[in-house]
Amino acid sequence: MAQGPTYRVKFRRRREGKTNYYRRRRLLQSRRPRFVVRKTNTTTIVQVINASVIGDATVASAISSELTNHGWVAGTGNLPSAYLTGLLAGLRAKSRGVKEAVLDVGLNPPVKGSRVYAALKGAVDAGLEIPHDPEVLPDESRITGEHIVASYEHFGSDSNMFSKLGQKKPTISTIPKKFATVKKAIEDIPAAELKKKKKRKAPAKAKPKKEKPEKEKPAVRPPRAVPRKPKPKKLIARGKGKKGRRRK
Repeated sequence: MAQGPTYRVKFRRRREGKTNYYRRRRLLQSRRPRFVVRKTNTTTIVQVINASVIGDATVASAISSELTNHGWVAGTGNLPSAYLTGLLAGLRAKSRGVKEAVLDVGLNPPVKGSRVYAALKGAVDAGLEIPHDPEVLPDESRITGEHIVASYEHFGSDSNMFSKLGQKKPTISTIPKKFATVKKAIEDIPAAELKKKKKRKAPAKAKPKKEKPEKEKPAVRPPRAVPRKPKPKKLIARGKGKKGRRRK
């Protein structure tokens, strides 16, 4: 670690590798809401965030695990689910008054045709104006999930890529049709329902403490203990030894 009187400790989120403050500052200078896309191995999280002096405020959000409520049965960590999540978040943001935004990829590498840009395409199709280059968006065949069907036909169900099929048992060959059905279901959501925000759960009330039974006080108190007197220290006689000899 660097030392010296001029050394300045970096911010905590920078030390943890969570935030690139140089990129964040440039995004905030645009004076637009941020279209934030974050991904994990199994889900895609999309949020539309407004920055203020007090702190960031989330205007609208969607997570790929919500797609099961609209009929999605395939995995939630692929390109089709990322597109549908971006579409749902974009429709919610538009219904709440957001018309334009700027893409915030965070620390994700900007790979052409990735899930981040699939979610971006979903938001653009929802009606949000987000500056981007059309070349980075994935092809329509990949958004609908045709590449998943092709890989399943090539490798088969014995491959590690489809190891979870025995638990869910979805029909891989029907993913493109299911994608179109879920997309239409999301687009048909009424505006009144899109405007609704999730209510925060009230914190659980603490259980009342049980009153402990009072201890019975004895009628007669026992006598107080008398402290013992300390033993006197032994006095050492002077004049013994070489150091204690007196000069004549």
